[in-house]
Amino acid sequence: METFIQQIINGLVLGSMYALVALGYTMVYGIINLINFAHGEVLMFGALTSWTVVTLLVDSGLPGWALMLISMGAAVVVCAALNFTIEKLAYRPLRSPPRLAPLITAMGMSLLLQTIAMIIWKPNPKPYPQLLPSEPIDLGGPVITVTQILILGVTAIVLAILMYIVNRTKLGRAMRATAENPRVAALMGVKPDVVISATFVIPYPPRYPNMVPGQVTTKQTIDFMRKLDVKEIHGFE
Repeated sequence: METFIQQIINGLVLGSMYALVALGYTMVYGIINLINFAHGEVLMFGALTSWTVVTLLVDSGLPGWALMLISMGAAVVVCAALNFTIEKLAYRPLRSPPRLAPLITAMGMSLLLQTIAMIIWKPNPKPYPQLLPSEPIDLGGPVITVTQILILGVTAIVLAILMYIVNRTKLGRAMRATAENPRVAALMGVKPDVVISATFVIPYPPRYPNMVPGQVTTKQTIDFMRKLDVKEIHGFE
């Protein structure tokens, strides 16, 4: 039983990390039906930025949790700015051409970011300093570390915030409307370009019904917009 509970803890921690990574893929594909092959490289830039900040400040005397928060903030800023720039320069001009063009562009952007990272940080492994206590906490047989607890807590908080944004805010309604039909959403006061840019910055996996391409009629879309109360979205006009 102890082994079973331990494996459940390990699976939840590993699944939480995968879930945070998958948010970026699902949000982009849900809005513009594009597999963002550069998403992993954006996360790589964030991780290497965090490593750079920590190595620069490791001798500053700051506690480990402070270094972690500073490096995390820097990584978030870099990832958000990089993803916004990629969408603005690489994906937005190719929104109308055939699907193959943005797909090839995404693959090219992935290779470009890999090359830039190797130029800046070199292709050598980077040991990340230990910032949190590594001693495991005994749960009566199974054990869990502070890092694992932090991963589970951050994942739960992020998912809760994103669910609130999607279901309770005007931006969330605009995202769902744009995912349903960008043209009709634009006619009802939503700015699809702004919404898509926000989606590249905010990791939100959209959930909406009947979104198989070619199966949603204009009447179904308008009815869906009315259910979302899109007419109240004035911040994107």
